[in-house]
Amino acid sequence: MRNNLLPISALLVVAFAAAISAQQPPTRPAAQPTPTPAATVALPNSKMAVVYTDLFLDPKTGIAKFNSLLTKLNSEFQKVKDDITAMQTRAQTLETEINKLREAPEGTPIDQRALQAKIDQLEQLKKDIQRKAEDAQAAYNRRRQELFGPLQDEIGRALEAFAKARGINVIIDAAQVPLLYAADSIDITRAFITEFNSKNPATASATPGP
Repeated sequence: MRNNLLPISALLVVAFAAAISAQQPPTRPAAQPTPTPAATVALPNSKMAVVYTDLFLDPKTGIAKFNSLLTKLNSEFQKVKDDITAMQTRAQTLETEINKLREAPEGTPIDQRALQAKIDQLEQLKKDIQRKAEDAQAAYNRRRQELFGPLQDEIGRALEAFAKARGINVIIDAAQVPLLYAADSIDITRAFITEFNSKNPATASATPGP
């Protein structure tokens, strides 16, 4: 499943510097005596959370809109996929026919013109398959960005709102940043998915169709 899904690079890190700067101690007046040693200065309490964005793509427990859009995307390209598959089947058939003619027992009459025609047809078919596949891939990538780009932005805004509402200053995407250790208590993945799905059901299309 993951091989066909869009990476969520927009959700790598969400930081809220304002929440930290608001907790900084006030500037000491110039007339005050020697400042308090740094060791006694109160530091801001930074709350950090971890999210695994790759789990957003899980077909059963992930963000429902992702799977809805993926189904839509794949259905739009189903015909071209079937066409390429049919061309590949035809190419395999031609290749089998050519090999049989080439491997015929010695002394078996072979129509060299017919054999060469099949060879030429196979070479042209291979070129057509490659060109059609490249065009389809380019079109697929463009359409994928059209569909999933707005949803990524929507998830980014929702994740920021989720963090602010809970006083979280920093969120690290553990699917992108290697972690040596992270306590389960700071993993917000499941809670965020549940909240996002409840507020953004898959039936509400993120992007209108073509």
